[in-house]
Amino acid sequence: MDISVVIPLYNEEKSLSKLFAWVQKVMAENDFSYEVIFVDDGSTDNSWHVIEELKKRSDTVRAVKFRHNYGKSPALYCGFGAAQGDVVITMDADLQDSPDEIPELYRMIKEDGYDLVSGWKKKRHDAKLSKNLPSKLYNATARKVTGLKLHDMNSGLKSYRLEVVKNIEVYGEMHRYIPYLAKNAGFTKIGEKVIEHRKREFGKTKFGMNRFVNGYLDLMTVWFLAKFGKKPMHLFGLYGSLVFLFGFVSIVIVGVKKLVALYSHVRAPLVTDSPYFYLAILAMILGTQLFLAGFIGELITRNSTERNNYQIEKEL
Repeated sequence: MDISVVIPLYNEEKSLSKLFAWVQKVMAENDFSYEVIFVDDGSTDNSWHVIEELKKRSDTVRAVKFRHNYGKSPALYCGFGAAQGDVVITMDADLQDSPDEIPELYRMIKEDGYDLVSGWKKKRHDAKLSKNLPSKLYNATARKVTGLKLHDMNSGLKSYRLEVVKNIEVYGEMHRYIPYLAKNAGFTKIGEKVIEHRKREFGKTKFGMNRFVNGYLDLMTVWFLAKFGKKPMHLFGLYGSLVFLFGFVSIVIVGVKKLVALYSHVRAPLVTDSPYFYLAILAMILGTQLFLAGFIGELITRNSTERNNYQIEKEL
């Protein structure tokens, strides 16, 4: 099979038929063998009913339905697990991504040898203040942290070599950083293609301003896991030791000053009267916590057997 198209969706009943017809047209024109995998992320409208009707009309349709809304990353994770095509294409279900981009995205993987190609919405049709400007700031930060020179890390329209999606784990809200996850997995030939960004025809966006805050937090998480996930003591052990050492030296100095005063028969205030005593104790406690517990939460999350366990209601 040439192509697997993975489409995560949430309450997109009005756009699904038009999107699928468009995908069918492109595939027929290019003589591709393909499958379209819809992942319904717990929609509360008639999206699943529409998918069932599409399945009746075409054997190329496959689908997964979550019992409730988990998010885009879990939807992509399940879609990647089901994909069988040599090239996997992901796109959003809101018709803002054009299926006409599929042939070139496929060619860049098969002929140019890319592992992953990310779409770049060079000309956007979103609100400038609420989406465009924050998106540019976010992508600039992501480029600096990840070392990937991509203009639009979070674009929903991407193409992958099949082995890429089978060797990366997308969870939480890590869909924003799939190119970085692929890079860390050893797939370093990552390209970019300017794509058409279309205006939304139906419904409204499912992402609010909080996605930018969450995006930065997730960026820090994925950076930490990539750099220190296998050796967390290199970070927390170092800084924990430094903070503890600072506190220990400080409390020794306070103690020595008290002993010198006593030896010199000079009336000196109590050690506990000095604010430096409490600052030193605090530094020692913080250092110990950093050393022992700072990385436990991330390690538990990373090694949790339930992290990608999602309740699937139906499958086609």
